[in-house]
Amino acid sequence: MTDFQKYIQRYLDLIPSENWLEEMEKFGLKTANFYETLSADRADFAYAEGKWTLKELLQHLIDAERIFAYRALRFARKDKTELAGWDEELYAQHYFSKDRNLESLVEEFQAVRKSSVLFFENLNAQQLAETGVANGNEISVETLGKLIVGHNIHHLNIIEERYLVG
Repeated sequence: MTDFQKYIQRYLDLIPSENWLEEMEKFGLKTANFYETLSADRADFAYAEGKWTLKELLQHLIDAERIFAYRALRFARKDKTELAGWDEELYAQHYFSKDRNLESLVEEFQAVRKSSVLFFENLNAQQLAETGVANGNEISVETLGKLIVGHNIHHLNIIEERYLVG
């Protein structure tokens, strides 16, 4: 197993069932529900110096999901153009989440998740099996869909472990 495969597997192992599309919907709702009940003051909380605020973390989920879904779209349509990686820290420097209200971020997350669910649930087995290269690594469309779910769960776990203590 390559380092990339190990990196991806840590996210895939978090998905609680084989029905990853159902989990995509379920964890999208769980994420939205958490953020909908969050106070504006708490949304700007970071558990340590240099760590993302809860609003920045939500923006990160939105950006990552868009990127993974875009890659999946390209590969599902048999586009074999190698896609570049992305620097999540560079993106975070340009979120300007402090300038946004929490409600707008939640609305954007819900829209992106709905779009992802509709996209992935309408792919056939052949499309899900298509592969492409992103950031120098081959990955399948289905794995990209699962990555959206596992990545979401990973960050929900971080929220519970580091943001909600104390």
